[in-house]
Amino acid sequence: MTSDQIWQPLVEELTCLQRADRKAEFWLRDDDAVDPTPALDRLLDLTGEFTVPVTLAVIPALTDEKLVVRLDEAPHATVAIHGWAHRNHAPEDQKKQELGAHRPREAVLDDLARGLSHVTGLHGARAVPMLVPPWNRIDAGLVSGLGSIGFTALSVYGPPKPAPLAVINSNVDLMDWHGTRGCRDHGLLVQAIIAQLQHAFDGGEPVGLLTHHLVHDESAWLFLKRLFTVTARTEACTWLPIRTLIGRSAGRAIPGKV
Repeated sequence: MTSDQIWQPLVEELTCLQRADRKAEFWLRDDDAVDPTPALDRLLDLTGEFTVPVTLAVIPALTDEKLVVRLDEAPHATVAIHGWAHRNHAPEDQKKQELGAHRPREAVLDDLARGLSHVTGLHGARAVPMLVPPWNRIDAGLVSGLGSIGFTALSVYGPPKPAPLAVINSNVDLMDWHGTRGCRDHGLLVQAIIAQLQHAFDGGEPVGLLTHHLVHDESAWLFLKRLFTVTARTEACTWLPIRTLIGRSAGRAIPGKV
């Protein structure tokens, strides 16, 4: 199957949306930013070329002013808080988790408060008070305390669940973590995007693309560029900044577990 054949179903889906005067919504979250790197440069250059807002989940304990200087050249980038140190505290026989029930609740919340303060202090208005848990996992008992330490939004992976703050989840992961650990098959990714678009028009969430610039292979970069190209060719698509999504979701936040 050629590249054009792989992408044709998405092109056709977007054409139908344009004819119906409907808009497909996308947003982009990229995890594990710490320092300026060639991979980060490539991500920022590519998203900047296509005017795609990108939310960088930054690891507070590992970052400093060097990232601030680099992002001063990337006005389309926003910064969220990626836990504290991206350190696993779970036993070897459990899935990795920094924000689990393996430490006292107050100790974990103190780390998160420190992370929010550090990232906000560095990046100022570029930072949004959104928590992105490492490995997309957080103990449900912590969620109710996030608002008290300054967070207004939470972003993990998968369908959102009720929570007392805005939940803005990613739902299409570029990487094949349990297989090649490179980019997933492009055809499968296109199908996943179309499925999420159709779900969104049935009352679901926008397409939330999840990337990890530090581990991208050439296939991942190729997929991103082709996706940005396809979506830029039609008025039926828009890439939303995270602040828009948080503002939209804030009114729907309800008490409950994430």
